[in-house]
Amino acid sequence: MPMMPKRVKFRKFQRGKNRGIAVKGAELNFGEFGLKALANGVVKNTHIEAVRVLLARHLRGGGKVYIRIFPQKSITKKPAETRMGKGKGELSCWVASVRRGTVLFELGGIPEALARQSLRLAAFKLPVRTKFVSRTATYA
Repeated sequence: MPMMPKRVKFRKFQRGKNRGIAVKGAELNFGEFGLKALANGVVKNTHIEAVRVLLARHLRGGGKVYIRIFPQKSITKKPAETRMGKGKGELSCWVASVRRGTVLFELGGIPEALARQSLRLAAFKLPVRTKFVSRTATYA
């Protein structure tokens, strides 16, 4: 079952802009360690699911995984070799718009070494550059 909204007011979204720095969701709120985006971009529901599965397997039932982003924007795609016109394409996937500074995932109840290793593996699955952050680290 893919991550997607239960209901939306409009099925098809306009593309819009994804600029600026995250104001909301830029700090750790639930766990001790997190993965923070270093660039603006979009994260597909399949990417989020891949990271969720990876973290669940890597932590082996220990600790807690918090997913801080949700794919609430639909992306459409027209079939290959289709002529221009004939309206907007069919719904292809759901994405979460991510701004620079957004915390994507958080981990709690595990040692730092395991969290660092798990989130490093998770970062490979994501289309945006990220960095490891923790509550104890001082930001200068």
